[in-house]
Amino acid sequence: MAVLAALALVVVLVVGLKQASGGDSGASSRAPFDLAKARRDLAGAPAPLAALHDQSAQLLDGGRPAFRRRLAKLEGYPVVVNKWASWCAPCRTEFPIFQAESVAKGKRVAFLGLNAGDSRDPARRFLRKSPLPFPSYVDPDEKIAKSIQAPANYPITVFFDARGKLVYTHQGGYRRRADLAADLKRYLKQ
Repeated sequence: MAVLAALALVVVLVVGLKQASGGDSGASSRAPFDLAKARRDLAGAPAPLAALHDQSAQLLDGGRPAFRRRLAKLEGYPVVVNKWASWCAPCRTEFPIFQAESVAKGKRVAFLGLNAGDSRDPARRFLRKSPLPFPSYVDPDEKIAKSIQAPANYPITVFFDARGKLVYTHQGGYRRRADLAADLKRYLKQ
C-alpha cells in the first residue's frame, strides 16, 4: 500500500511540475524539425528575408565584413542574432525554440545564427541534426560577436531594431518559446 501511495505522489509531482513549466520548453520530446515544411511556410517572404531562408542551415564565411554587409541588406527589418556553439548544452536546448519562432515570424523578422568558438565539422553535424531555417555565420575567434557586443558566454541573443540599432541582449538560453516571443514583442514590436 505504501508503494502505491509513493507512486501516486511521484505521478502527481511530475504532472504538477510539467504544468507549472508551461509545457512549452522546446525540449527534444517533440517531433524532429521539418526544414522542407519550414521553407514552404516561409515562402513569399520579402526578398531580403527570403535570401536568409534560401541559406537555411548553412555556415557562412566572410567574418565581420560579410556579417556587416548582411546586416546592411536587412535594414528595414528587425534582426535577431543567436550566438551558439555545437558543444553548448543550453544552445542545443533552445534550438527548437528558434526553429519554431523563426518560422512563425520569419516573414517580418530576420533571424541569423552566429556559430562562435566552435569547430566547423561539429557545427555542420549539429546543423544536419537540428537545422535552422536561416544561416549562421562562422565566428571561431568571436570577432563578430565582439562587434555586436555579445559577451563570451553562451548562448547569447542580440536584438536589432529595423534601423539596425542594438536594442537588447539576452544572456543565456531561452527555456520556453513564449519567452522568446515576449522579447520579440517587447523589443522589436513583433
